[in-house]
Amino acid sequence: MAHILVVDDEAGFRALLRDILEEAGHAVTEARDGAEALAFLERGAFDLVLTDRQMPKVDGIELVRRIRARTSPPPVVVLTAHGSIPEAVDAVRLGAADYITKPLPSPGALVDLVASLLPREEEGDDFVTQDPVTNELLALVDRVAARDIAVLVTGESGTGKELIARRLHAHSPRANGRFVAVNAAALPETLAESELFGAEKGAFTGADQARAGRFEEANGGTLFLDEVGELPVSLQAKLLRVLEERVVRRLGGSREIPVDVRLVAATNRDLSLESESGRFRQDLFFRLAVVVVNLSPLRERPEDIPLLARHFATRLAARHRVPVPELTGDAVAALAAHQWPGNVRELRNVLERAVVVRGGEPIRAADLALGGGLPSSASLDRAHREREALLAALRRTGGRREEAASLLGISVRTLYYRLKQWGIG
Repeated sequence: MAHILVVDDEAGFRALLRDILEEAGHAVTEARDGAEALAFLERGAFDLVLTDRQMPKVDGIELVRRIRARTSPPPVVVLTAHGSIPEAVDAVRLGAADYITKPLPSPGALVDLVASLLPREEEGDDFVTQDPVTNELLALVDRVAARDIAVLVTGESGTGKELIARRLHAHSPRANGRFVAVNAAALPETLAESELFGAEKGAFTGADQARAGRFEEANGGTLFLDEVGELPVSLQAKLLRVLEERVVRRLGGSREIPVDVRLVAATNRDLSLESESGRFRQDLFFRLAVVVVNLSPLRERPEDIPLLARHFATRLAARHRVPVPELTGDAVAALAAHQWPGNVRELRNVLERAVVVRGGEPIRAADLALGGGLPSSASLDRAHREREALLAALRRTGGRREEAASLLGISVRTLYYRLKQWGIG
């Protein structure tokens, strides 16, 4: 759970962002403009700042400048309209961690981007399971860890692909080297090459000094490249060259820099089908998939659900300094009945919310916010704010629904569905 500062002059869009982020388990503070955001930053610490590009008083670009000038600044993500992406790229070059477009590609895209930028809790190789098939996979992982070969980890989002990569690193001769994680889906296409392979001074506007890429950072260790299927085709060829020749050439440079890196890639796509259709280079697929570890979704290993729930309850209680809560029988039944589309990551987030809310008291089914039964007060509050955001957007646009949807950053279809849900004409 992170504390995120959301900065936008549109109240409706702030409410939408708040709902998405709170649903993912984060705490959110809202600021109406850059000046108010700076005042909040003076009074407290935030794990991440999510700011609109265009605002009165202090705009998003200036806010990036001022935040980056602070001691130990939080990462900043800039929200920008599709037509202003070059300005967002400039913000990244000034120090923003990333950008995302308005309207949002999807709520999940925002949640995944935020997760990729937050400090990760050190998990080690702690992969908790009693599923026989998964235990066989872990045995395979331990056998190949000592061999310096490429491993492709596949599975749905939230199944624990990074845990497998960390386990491979920890059990390998490279364990004393660095483990560097990169989410390919979160890399802006215009900056992906310099992020992975580095850039020389003057390679692009704002490159006022040479910078090593992630391959150089991971030299002697392991590079975990998550969502590798999202890499642009143009970059796939350059990645293949690095893997085959074990050298990188920085953007704007001609010098070849040797790198000794073990690559562990991960994807939630079927890369064999992607390569057959031409959307992913077949030669790169074969190079990455020397060993394939395919993780089952949580719904296919139901015996792990109560085991993981108790594991998370114990660990998260220690993290939040509360007594370890009991999971009541109805809570365990509710957990077992849920389909877990977000897999283990979703289960962890659900347990973290419950642990914090209950403060050491027994966790009941009603505390899990899994649907069914009476909605919690937090759910009612989110629902009220969503309805008010819809009405405010309609008022602002004079009832023009397409414009209201654009203002809220959602599709027109989603807007009509929400209006019908709320009985708004």
